[in-house]
Amino acid sequence: MPIFVTGSIATDHLMNFPGKFTDSLVAETLHKVSLSFLVDDLEIRRGGVAPNIAFGMGCLGLNPVLVGAVGSDFADYESWLQRHGVDTSGVHVSETSHTARFICTTDEEQNQIASFYAGAMSEARNIELKPVVDVTGEPDVVLISANDPDAMLRHTQECRQRGYAFAADPSQQLARMDGAAIKPLIEGATYLFTNEYEGALIEQKTGWTSRDIASMVDTRITTLGKNGSRVERKGEKPVLVDIAQEDRRTDPTGVGDAFRSGFLTGMAWGLSDERAAQVGSLLAAYVIETVGTQEYVLSRTAFLNRLARNFGDDAAADIAPHVVCPQP
Repeated sequence: MPIFVTGSIATDHLMNFPGKFTDSLVAETLHKVSLSFLVDDLEIRRGGVAPNIAFGMGCLGLNPVLVGAVGSDFADYESWLQRHGVDTSGVHVSETSHTARFICTTDEEQNQIASFYAGAMSEARNIELKPVVDVTGEPDVVLISANDPDAMLRHTQECRQRGYAFAADPSQQLARMDGAAIKPLIEGATYLFTNEYEGALIEQKTGWTSRDIASMVDTRITTLGKNGSRVERKGEKPVLVDIAQEDRRTDPTGVGDAFRSGFLTGMAWGLSDERAAQVGSLLAAYVIETVGTQEYVLSRTAFLNRLARNFGDDAAADIAPHVVCPQP
């Protein structure tokens, strides 16, 4: 059965200004700023949490179903995802809006001026999962990641009503939501993904304790930065997994998305929580070594060698029968 990955779909438009923004700001006229910066370059990167996660699954040999809303400008991006094993039959194409995009200019002191255009993402609230299921088959699990808040709620409610297992991954949207909006996204989830700070934020905003959350989700997965990850499955002892050592540290953007890709792929393969978290940790290392969230290339031999180097020969032996990569 496929894994559905719902969430934001966007592109990042990144520019660099060879100077300092502050040199162009006049304190006495900040109430009516009108500025234009001539930039040196423009880099357009594929992004959005849902395709980032789906891409990783596709690179490991799964065929995840991407569910989200885009504009008619999505054609090239869609082709890229399809070439990497992602089923895009669950993507809604807006008739009026462009695909969401993040536009950011960075100066030589790493100051940034940025805008986020939600665009077609707001139409994700109109997507019903059942028609997608009719085409692709019933999902093994539906990952509900950061998206238009109404879309996140609709997908969660439909999963409960139709009996689809779902994974809650509210991440970036937690900052704008209050406790009343967060609670229905989590109650009854098969998996809950957060980092350590997001987990604390959920508890603060909802008034729930860690024990409360443990009672209402089957498995809670918390990434701990340099300390790895913790998997807490109901009725079992917590599992702690170290990070995989990166060969270089280039850009951390998308590391959490990659971990989710690996963990859910491991679950689909029938691996233990420990092994699944190890796959997630290694995939996260690949992302941190590259600029861009979908620019890494997996080789089966190299992937298994790195697994053995980081987590031991037994781990590599357990995972090897499942790994399918574009390169041998």
